[in-house]
Amino acid sequence: MDREYDQPLDVAALARGVGMSAGHLSRQFREAYGEPPYSYLMTRRIERAMTLLRRGDLSVTEVCFAVGCSSLGTFSTRFTELVGVPPSVYRDDPERSTEGMIACVAKKVTRPVRNPAAAGVRRSGPAPRG
Repeated sequence: MDREYDQPLDVAALARGVGMSAGHLSRQFREAYGEPPYSYLMTRRIERAMTLLRRGDLSVTEVCFAVGCSSLGTFSTRFTELVGVPPSVYRDDPERSTEGMIACVAKKVTRPVRNPAAAGVRRSGPAPRG
């Protein structure tokens, strides 16, 4: 999935390849990676989209399809959910640039966060109940 993030996800085929049922593979994957296969794939796609958007030479629609998403609406929703701003805002915001950062720092600060609380990141919005 990391290498072929732009390809459709076929959990059943992945499961057959390792001799498991699709359900068992999904449970094992979630245990190992902290999210189910499809969510993991979408995180990788959004991560790649962030890189393409920072380059600035592709439109949001072109980036959406380049990373393997088939719906601009779903792409924009997931991007906003993970990054905190819509892809068009991310693309146009020069403060998101990582110019001058060393690679390991740039990778850390640009990595999408699915669960901000788990990563110690606080986004604006209501405080969690609990």
